[in-house]
Amino acid sequence: MSESHSHFQIRPRFKVNLSQSPDLIKSQLEEGLNQGDSGIYGTLIEGHATLSLPKEDQHYWSPQLGLSFESSDSGSLLRGLYGPRPEVWTMFVLFYSIIGFAALVISIIGYSNWSLGQSAQILWAVPVLMVVFLTLYLVSYFGQKMGRKQMTQLHTFVEQALGIQIRE
Repeated sequence: MSESHSHFQIRPRFKVNLSQSPDLIKSQLEEGLNQGDSGIYGTLIEGHATLSLPKEDQHYWSPQLGLSFESSDSGSLLRGLYGPRPEVWTMFVLFYSIIGFAALVISIIGYSNWSLGQSAQILWAVPVLMVVFLTLYLVSYFGQKMGRKQMTQLHTFVEQALGIQIRE
């Protein structure tokens, strides 16, 4: 895996120009998936693939790799996006949204009370929400660290199936 993926990114990604056509990329990925010894499963549709590990090897933090490939002047453009399963990603987005909305509402109420000369002690909840936000961020960081080995497996599969080396 390339060095750029060694640091934390919420959803690591890559983009590579290839000389192969999108149809050839799709057939190479299908061939790699059909070999069965890779331990990678996936779904392929025109211009897109989603790769993951077998259910028995997955844990809560297991990543999946979404690939898109489209025609370009030099052949095709391959884009990859690593991320958690959709239900995990949705849960984190929901929690971040709730925290952000609560901070907004509390700030409006607190500053309104303060401007009216009333008690604005509710504003103490904003730093508490910031701590909750930071805690959630750290949980996602450690979760991604737990899925690092599986992310490398997905990355290696794509490199081997397509016969390329991805450097970003």
